[in-house]
Amino acid sequence: MSDCLFCKIVAGEIPSTKVYEDETVYAFRDIAPQAPTHVLVIPKVHIKDASEITAENAALVAHCLEVAAMIAKQENLTGGFRIVSNCGADAGQTVNHLHFHVLGGKTLSTEMA
Repeated sequence: MSDCLFCKIVAGEIPSTKVYEDETVYAFRDIAPQAPTHVLVIPKVHIKDASEITAENAALVAHCLEVAAMIAKQENLTGGFRIVSNCGADAGQTVNHLHFHVLGGKTLSTEMA
C-alpha cells in the first residue's frame, strides 16, 4: 500500500534500524521502545491486521512468529519475552499493517490493559 508506513519501511523509503530480513519478513527496532528490547516483526506483504489472517497467508504469519522467537534468542532474552499484536484502533493498533512486537530485557507488567 502506497500510504502504509510499514510498507514504506520495507521499500526503503523510510529509514529503520534493521534487526532481521529475509524474502518475506522484515524486523526492526521500534522508535518509541516500551522495553529495553522492542523489535517489530512484519510481513513484507501488506496484511492489515490479525483479522485478515487466512489459510492462504497463515504460513507467512507463522514465519513471523518463528522470526520473533529467533530474535528473542538473538537479543538474549533468556528471562522471558512477550509477543504482542494489536488488532484495530480499540486495541491500540496505530499502524494498519500486521506486526508483532517483541518485548523484553526487563520484568514486564502482568497487566494487559
